[in-house]
Amino acid sequence: MKKTVLISGATAGIGKATAFLLAQNNYNLIITGRRKERLLEIKNTIESDTNANVEVLNFDIRNNSEVCKAIDSLPENFKKIDILVNNAGLASGLDPINEAQIDDWEKMIDTNIKGLLYLTRKVAPLMVDQKSGHIINIGSIAGKEVYPNGNVYCATKHAVDALTKAMRIDLLPKGIKVSQVAPGLVDTEFSEVRFHGDKARAENVYKGLVPLHAEDIADVVLYIVSRPSHVCINDIVVTPLAQASAYNVIKNS
Repeated sequence: MKKTVLISGATAGIGKATAFLLAQNNYNLIITGRRKERLLEIKNTIESDTNANVEVLNFDIRNNSEVCKAIDSLPENFKKIDILVNNAGLASGLDPINEAQIDDWEKMIDTNIKGLLYLTRKVAPLMVDQKSGHIINIGSIAGKEVYPNGNVYCATKHAVDALTKAMRIDLLPKGIKVSQVAPGLVDTEFSEVRFHGDKARAENVYKGLVPLHAEDIADVVLYIVSRPSHVCINDIVVTPLAQASAYNVIKNS
């Protein structure tokens, strides 16, 4: 019997790549995000290219009432969620603490921490009731180390790291797995969003090195969810060859 995976932030990057890879490996999908047209396009492509069934939920993860309404609206054949991939997240701004924009802080806290909590709080009880489940949080190397001007983004990803450990402890008696994937530099929309649409500045982040790609992280997620039932991968840090830590990166130019 196929398992059903809910992936937040599936309109691009790691979420989108994970959706395609899991669909190709016999999982059904619930994909969520704010850009409905992209979600429908992904759904149509996956259902035409694979045997997966795809349900689309269009909502803003920062709004708890929208989260609850969306999950409650799932049709019966999608109500058993076997795997939750908390992927939705972002960075906004790269300024020292004394110059940062409050709006950037609010956006990161509301998405990276509160959004993850809202969705987990809604889905985890379903997993407890069915006595099985797996939650995978997409964290960051920024949740392991702090780098210059990363302040609040790093703080939110440190929160994801701590919450992953706490969820693992709390849900251990319920037989639910909890895992984290903490990537380093991944070439997605991440930097373009961080720099508020400045594509030239975003491209410079990856210039002179071979970064990770979204598909690399999707491959790690597939590895985690395909382990035997008695195996739980708690935490994986993944970086490109050119990156040894959050701020130790070798560029060729």
